[in-house]
Amino acid sequence: MEMSATERSLPIPVSRALRRLGQDISAARRRRRIAMTVLAERAGINRKTLAKIERGDGRVLMAHYACVLFALGLIERLGDLADIAHDSIGRDLDEERLPRRIRKARRKPPERE
Repeated sequence: MEMSATERSLPIPVSRALRRLGQDISAARRRRRIAMTVLAERAGINRKTLAKIERGDGRVLMAHYACVLFALGLIERLGDLADIAHDSIGRDLDEERLPRRIRKARRKPPERE
């Protein structure tokens, strides 16, 4: 199968992640025994778009992926993707920026009139 220009321009890890997401969506649909046309209708998309999603096509809007996840009952997992609680790099960077020592704030002398 020929790759599109968009797919060729995606970093390899991104293409792999989208393909895996598509496979997982396809497996979830089949485990639930939901026909493609039914899931597409529930997600508010057409069957061709659902087929692209299940192939992990990077040209499909993220909103369409989200609608399919919602229709499958998996939307809460989408919110966890960039959850700061799982951002170990961000936490490490924050820790590097912490001051080494904290000084007691100086008291201002009372102003005289």
